[in-house]
Amino acid sequence: MPQAQLEALLQRLADQLAAALRTEPFDVRPGHRVGAELVANHIASVEGLGRTVEVLQLRLIRDLGLVGDDVEDRMARLLAAVATGYARALRDRTLDEQESIRRAAMMARTQAERALRDSEARFRRQATHDPLTDLPNRALFTERLTAALKEPGRGGQRIGLCFVDLDRFKVVNDSLGHQVGDRLLITVAERLRRALDGHLVARLGGDEFVILVERTGGTDDVVAVADAALAAVREPATVDGHELVVTASIGIAERQVADTTPSDLMRAADSTLHWAKAAGGARWEVFDAERNRRELARYALSAAIPPALERGEFYLDYQPLTSLRDGSLLGVEALVRWRHPELGVLQPGSFIGLAEETGLIVPLGAWVLAEACREAERWSAQGGRTPFVSVNLAVRQVHRPGLVQEVHALLERTGLPPERLQLEITESTMMSTNEEPVRALRGLADLGVRIAIDDFGTGYSNLAYLRDLPVTELKVAGEFVAGLRAPAADPGGRTDERILASLVSLAHALDLTVTAEGVETAGQAERLRAIGCDAGQGWHFGRPVPAERILERVG
Repeated sequence: MPQAQLEALLQRLADQLAAALRTEPFDVRPGHRVGAELVANHIASVEGLGRTVEVLQLRLIRDLGLVGDDVEDRMARLLAAVATGYARALRDRTLDEQESIRRAAMMARTQAERALRDSEARFRRQATHDPLTDLPNRALFTERLTAALKEPGRGGQRIGLCFVDLDRFKVVNDSLGHQVGDRLLITVAERLRRALDGHLVARLGGDEFVILVERTGGTDDVVAVADAALAAVREPATVDGHELVVTASIGIAERQVADTTPSDLMRAADSTLHWAKAAGGARWEVFDAERNRRELARYALSAAIPPALERGEFYLDYQPLTSLRDGSLLGVEALVRWRHPELGVLQPGSFIGLAEETGLIVPLGAWVLAEACREAERWSAQGGRTPFVSVNLAVRQVHRPGLVQEVHALLERTGLPPERLQLEITESTMMSTNEEPVRALRGLADLGVRIAIDDFGTGYSNLAYLRDLPVTELKVAGEFVAGLRAPAADPGGRTDERILASLVSLAHALDLTVTAEGVETAGQAERLRAIGCDAGQGWHFGRPVPAERILERVG
């Protein structure tokens, strides 16, 4: 406080003590009040009390001019009262401050605990919810699914999942941008949340969602949820001025709680989702254990192709292409076989489709071509009329850049004359806007390699392209030849014969030779010969045999 205010305070307290010394009867309580007021005005140090007692004792009685036998006694008792009041006030103030500190600490701790709980709740939500759609994320979904499967007493109940994936969502992102894609995801998430109230809907990431259906009465309950999800998704949505219509594919897995685990259920639903996608999308598929076993077997078989190539498990058989005019051996078709260590000898139908799907047809096809050229070159040394070797080229092989250079290098390396190599392609290979296959075929023809269209008549049967391609041969599909097994008077057989006759006539007009596939009887061969077909291939002329058997026939 200012000096003047302090002096006024001390003057007032001194007057109170002076009055107490004179008052009859003598009372020490004013001393208590003076001591307490000193503390209240923050004159609360130990030195302050000592100085106060010292000044009062030395000057108060003298300055007041008091005399008497009891003056000293009164002064001593009054000073003691001042000290007592001072000490009590100081103690009370200390206790009050401690209580304030305690209360402040308690309040701070309470606030800290509340802030911690709020922070933990925020972190928990951030950790368990998708930041874009605010749906539960994979972590929370897995937690809920695990809890549902482990809940006591639920082993006999059933549970289901719907694995949802938007169809062609990448097109939205690529054409309209990720911002539009994100807003579309938010719209879809909100629709699923509303349409499936009562079921846990979570976003796993990207355009994938999953729906947990607890306590189902069977597959039909989960199918009903899937139908509701499909309907919610396909409603048109306006996003940033764009009218968008999106569909979804859904994989459904439903089973008894006691018979599954979270990973098994998720894996089953995910596999089934791929089935729905493969079927064209905008639909659901239900998990089928037998189908899944077949899919896993196919996957294992495709995964075994690369090591099988390294271990030399593939080999070639050759089927004769025989002249229908004189019965001579014109050529052979190379047919790949797989000597599987567990499944035995596998025919091409067991693994060629898998190789084409996975792209493994490229290394496998390259091996077949190289092996066929290597073995065919050996036949040249046997003298006589040496047959050509015909090798199938897959679509991926024809579309690969550098095919012509690879074939040229192979012919140089093996010494096989180009005219003794025939490459078979399907009609679908040519039905493309890509010019690479056409350029490749022309390059191969320039090398002297023969080009044949395989399974002619089963594809697009677009005869116009035959004028512009360097094709040397048509191999007519066995479906037409099969009709020739019927009696000549049979209407169906006559129709197939007329079709074949027309194809042969057209091919000859274009300077192409015609080989009929699937010839199994002498009657078929005779009718094909009668309509002018050049060659035949089938069991009637010989089944596929190893290269050594071809060597015997050539010799």
